[in-house]
Amino acid sequence: MNQRLLVKLAIATMAAIIPVLSISELVFAQTTRIVDLRRPRSISITGQVESIVGNKFTLNDGSGQIIVDAGPRWWRELSLSQGEKVTVTGELENKGDEFDAFSITRANGSTIQIRSPEGPPPWAGGPGRGPQPKK
Repeated sequence: MNQRLLVKLAIATMAAIIPVLSISELVFAQTTRIVDLRRPRSISITGQVESIVGNKFTLNDGSGQIIVDAGPRWWRELSLSQGEKVTVTGELENKGDEFDAFSITRANGSTIQIRSPEGPPPWAGGPGRGPQPKK
């Protein structure tokens, strides 16, 4: 056989094998033990406030937009402005159509603390029940 043909055949064989090894390695690298499964917490998203209704606002990061829920107004009233750039730390709701805020950080570095990422929100019992917000 021609030596060039053998080299080309060897290269083609290696090219076919290498991607298969890489894919299987990636699958095993992401394995999590069932006992360690947890719902993702404290994701941060940054964008511009587009519209505000009560304590919900639309955040746009240029790739898309999502409604951010910062809890009821009686718990803590927000003073955000349309066009303001903020970073929101929170979690995606179960349905995936809203983002529940734990905290909101303004461009100047000041932070509005909404709630802890652990457990149910403190306002879950309604007004006058549970701990009261810090003023």
